[in-house]
Amino acid sequence: MSTFADPLARAVQIAENATAVIDGDLNYTYAELSERCERLVGGLRALGCEVGDRVAILANNGHEYIETYVGVPAAGLVVVPLNTRHAEPELIYALEDSGTRVLITDRDPGALAGVVEHVITTGDAYEELIATAQPVPLGQGIDEGTLAGLFYTGGTTGKSKGVMLSHGNLIANTFHWLGSAPQDENDRFLIIAPLFHAAGSNGVLASIWSAGKQVTLASFDGGMALDLIQQHGITMTLGVPTMLAAMAEEQLANPREIDCVHTIAHGGSPIATEVVRRTHEAFPGAELIHLYGATELSPLTTVLRNEQELLDDPRARSCGRSIPGTDVRILNTGGVEVARGEVGEVVVRGGNVMLGYWNKPQQTEAVLVDGAYWSGDLGYMDEGGYVFLVDRSKDMIVSGGENVYSTEVEEVLYQHPAVLEAAAFGVPDEMWGEAVRAVVVLRPEHHNVDPDEIIGFCRQHIAGYKVPKGIDIQTEPLPKSGPGKVLKRELRQPFWEGQERSVN
Repeated sequence: MSTFADPLARAVQIAENATAVIDGDLNYTYAELSERCERLVGGLRALGCEVGDRVAILANNGHEYIETYVGVPAAGLVVVPLNTRHAEPELIYALEDSGTRVLITDRDPGALAGVVEHVITTGDAYEELIATAQPVPLGQGIDEGTLAGLFYTGGTTGKSKGVMLSHGNLIANTFHWLGSAPQDENDRFLIIAPLFHAAGSNGVLASIWSAGKQVTLASFDGGMALDLIQQHGITMTLGVPTMLAAMAEEQLANPREIDCVHTIAHGGSPIATEVVRRTHEAFPGAELIHLYGATELSPLTTVLRNEQELLDDPRARSCGRSIPGTDVRILNTGGVEVARGEVGEVVVRGGNVMLGYWNKPQQTEAVLVDGAYWSGDLGYMDEGGYVFLVDRSKDMIVSGGENVYSTEVEEVLYQHPAVLEAAAFGVPDEMWGEAVRAVVVLRPEHHNVDPDEIIGFCRQHIAGYKVPKGIDIQTEPLPKSGPGKVLKRELRQPFWEGQERSVN
């Protein structure tokens, strides 16, 4: 099995003078990228870093991030990508928990500087370190079992945990990606998802291995993403559903030349069919690919290709079938595979399954059983092997003894022409235990729509016990984690204060 050093070595071998990375006005060839990675490691070694030491990065997407993400593990160090949306106490926790020695950042580190031995700020300090360091050869003394990175979870379901991913895990994921969304040296990949998230880094190693070109977008904005697509002739990108929705809205309102795009992949959270439909309308020449996984799975597990051709097919609501190299099963709480069509927990085996949670043996034992990862996601598999997710186990609403899957409610809400964003969740109810409630963001042209109209619309499409008992309309976007997942715990929390139900 290969390590992080191998994709870069191949790119230099076959295309050393080809452009590797474009970051604003800066661009680097593969020969330059390789040398910068070697010099970065040389600078870290001069600071006293040794094999196995942790190096964190807190920054927006950019060439420094790619150099750190690739170079640090390729030299036997461990990269710790930090969530830029996390609050200072959460960041301090991650740095202390990981035992990080060096922090690379594009912002004032504040109290974080007191947690680590060295802070390197991007810009002059980073470039001085690169320029003065002696290059260190990559790939020595590491193998597929070596720890490559600690990815602290986004916190949508509770306190952040350091997911240990090895070189073998992330290289397996690279092959999964290349099998799901083939690319070559002619492709130009736009990085719109944050690189601190495992999904955000999906295309990095694959683009390098295939000697393609990567263009970074520092912080996501739908209009800026479209501008870069037009400017650089972008052929591929990967985002979360909220990003696709934003780009589609902007493209349909203010069209750019985007015929160059042939692949748009998405993952990270369930997507409403209406979002797929509008994305296809905005990017009619692109194949839409639905990817499902988790940070603990490096992160890919299933794939649904040509999603745009399945809009009127029941399979459009699935997240596809297992990627070759992964084993996906739906099990009951006793570990027995359930019948096709029956809901159970999604359990995965494969080379992509994490090593465990850093410094958390009990939490590791709770989700890793005999090498298989119990995802906490509820779903079922049809006769064709297509996996349909119905909810996170913690997001499922139990009303009057009936299970209500929030994704099913949200699917209907998104069908209403006035709804731009929607989230459904459970709130306390004296009679039923829990009741369904929703928060929606309206499209500007439908700002006067009454919540009762939307409730009536839902009543026409789903059973009464699934219909939201109340809908709150807000003008601000729904709260999201750094990777773009809606933080339902923040929406639920005010309703459950002082109650027994967990809001994590």
